[in-house]
Amino acid sequence: MPGPAGTASLRFGYGTNGLADLRLDDALTLLADLGYDGVGLTLDHMHLDPLAPDLAARTRRVARRLDALGLDVTVETGARYVLDPRRKHGPSLLDPDPDDRARRTDLLVRAVRVAADLGAHAVHCFSGTTPAGTDDDTAWKRLADALAPVLDAAGAAGVPVAIEPEPGHLLATLADFHRLRRALGDPEILGLTLDIGHCQCLEPLPPADCVRAAAPWLRHVQIEDMRRGVHEHLPLGDGEIDFPPVLAALAATGYQGLTVVELPRHSHAGPRCAERSLPFLRRAAAAARTHGTGGPRRRPPGDRRPTAPPTPSVPPDPSSPGEPSVIPEGSTP
Repeated sequence: MPGPAGTASLRFGYGTNGLADLRLDDALTLLADLGYDGVGLTLDHMHLDPLAPDLAARTRRVARRLDALGLDVTVETGARYVLDPRRKHGPSLLDPDPDDRARRTDLLVRAVRVAADLGAHAVHCFSGTTPAGTDDDTAWKRLADALAPVLDAAGAAGVPVAIEPEPGHLLATLADFHRLRRALGDPEILGLTLDIGHCQCLEPLPPADCVRAAAPWLRHVQIEDMRRGVHEHLPLGDGEIDFPPVLAALAATGYQGLTVVELPRHSHAGPRCAERSLPFLRRAAAAARTHGTGGPRRRPPGDRRPTAPPTPSVPPDPSSPGEPSVIPEGSTP
């Protein structure tokens, strides 16, 4: 679904994990009506439950609805309690129990099949947090071994796996992504989900530079506002990120996937957040095209928040990656 003239190089979506109080069809209709290009579809008990009966038939119905609405899709797998009603994002690919790790692997393989049936451009995943008492080498080996069947399924289906560096996880940074990539032999099917807010939170480079550094491996992009050192997903304009340079950098990479707004703690105001986010992104994209990426920090017209200090050049403490969060999000315990 095209946006205003000149914005076609970037395609914006909104994540269903920020619309958890809506039925899936209502959420998809809302996003189409607002003018989004697509949706980040988190497989969860209320939205295309990956563990309920008749998954293939239900997926076909969703595919038809997406096609009718003109929405593209990325499949996301960050549902909090879809596998375990008592452990947030558990079990993970790092769990000590191999049967538990296999449950997460099975979920991701199911997600690959769903993605293939939906025509999704990628399947998102993350590593999980390192269990207590697990040394670093063991955790990395578990991650590589548990992902192998997922990558095999993805290769057969032709759907990239886009792993996300997540604050507080074993794989928390771009450097960690490259460690995994090299350990697996640099498989072409393994790509990257880049979360722009996470770049602001803990990467040593500014977000726009992170985009440029990640460009060869970009398969999915999530976007929200954030503050340095605090892993709290904020509505666009409520944090410290200067968005025009970020979107200019993203457009320059030639990335053709969706850039999906991720506000998983804002479902109570989901329709309003979705309504406000797309115009913000379009203004930021227009500002990027008009003014380029150099010079002082710029904000989209109408953004009246006080000017935030520049992103600190000092990297975060590597002994505590992403853990200074006062309101932990993602899979942070």
